Amino acid sequence: MKHTRTWTDVYGSPRASFEGRAGGHRWLVAAPPELAAGLPAALATVDGKGTFDLLVHDGLTPLLGALAEGGHRGVLVVAPASLAGGPAVQVAARVVDDLSGTTYHEGGAFPAWTGAGAATGEQGECAAASAAASLGVPVVVADPESVGAALTAWLGATPHGR
Repeated sequence: MKHTRTWTDVYGSPRASFEGRAGGHRWLVAAPPELAAGLPAALATVDGKGTFDLLVHDGLTPLLGALAEGGHRGVLVVAPASLAGGPAVQVAARVVDDLSGTTYHEGGAFPAWTGAGAATGEQGECAAASAAASLGVPVVVADPESVGAALTAWLGATPHGR
């Protein structure tokens, strides 16, 4: 994948776009700031078709906003451990003021989820995966070291992915 552009969304979240070969699908890779440092390098190693949007988010609202834009075939959530699925979660309500002039509310109940495609790992709680599942978006959860391999496996299991 080749890095093509970088921007900041309305929530102040860093975003970047990576392009593969022509064709394929649009994917989202979502990570909290503390797990995002190595992701551009990991995405650069993936060989596949389509576009990967990288979102570095603090909280669930930026993730839900990115997914609401539509057009994503699925989302790879970066978490401390790779997970194959998880239970429903209740996220405590809070007000986020990112000092950029955008204040928003977070929180709520999100459903249980099952990993899509080549998901691996144990069962475990992951609020970002539950949030993606609430919108009906297929989700895979991978630890930072497994992102390249997880994306490659998911692309390989998806028609027109590799």
